[in-house]
Amino acid sequence: MDQLPTPVPQMVVQLPDGTHAYAPVPVQAQQPQVVHVHQAPPDRTMQRVALGSGIGAGTVAAGVYFGPLLIAAITSMAVSLAVVALVVVAAGWAVTTVVRSVGSETGQQAITAARKR
Repeated sequence: MDQLPTPVPQMVVQLPDGTHAYAPVPVQAQQPQVVHVHQAPPDRTMQRVALGSGIGAGTVAAGVYFGPLLIAAITSMAVSLAVVALVVVAAGWAVTTVVRSVGSETGQQAITAARKR
């Protein structure tokens, strides 16, 4: 599949006023080559769809470069949020445990024993 258009052959013709000019040679129409997008490898499929929609090759190259970079950044943020959530759960569990123990009968006995000292 050629990326460049085929050159149009031209011939020199003489106009009725005697001057010469280039005229395109009539060319028989060729059947267009059908390229099925779903038969391309997955990484090329998006490139073909993107280039077919009219965006430039620079945009496609940026997508190919920044796509995995964006996924890595989002994954890193998700891991950080998961660690923060784990710390919050552990702190909540610790506070709940302390409040329950202080509020119980043995907790009250421990408080009075600590005050007597």
